[in-house]
Formats: sequence, C-alpha cells, structure tokens
Amino acid sequence: MSQSEIARIREQIALEYQSVQQIFGGFTPTAKHEFITRRQENIASHFEELTQHMSPEEAMQTLIQLTSGN
Repeated sequence: MSQSEIARIREQIALEYQSVQQIFGGFTPTAKHEFITRRQENIASHFEELTQHMSPEEAMQTLIQLTSGN
C-alpha cells in the first residue's frame, strides 16, 4: 500500500467534493446537472482506486471523512 498514492486519491476526492460544494455555496449562479454528475462519477472512480490500496470498509470511511467536512 503506497501512502503517497492514497494521499493523492484522497486529495482528488476532496477537490471533486469541494467543486460540487462551491456550486451550492453561490459561486456559480446556475448548477448544471452534467457538472454535478461528472463530479460524482469522478468521486466514484477515485473511491474504486482507493479500494485497490485499502479495504472497501477503510475506503468508505475515508470517503465519508472527506465529504462530511470532518
């Protein structure tokens, strides 16, 4: 398990999630469905990458931590 690879994937998930949050925070006046869908797809892809480096349970816990703001 490569800690740097996990850190890279965690950062990507956080960036995707922040991107979606900005839409709802008022930075973009009109949220496009395609934009949100693409961010969700990217997060799912990064989650799958995480499961290659840790158990699915650990990957889910990481995803929850990154998207809950904790």
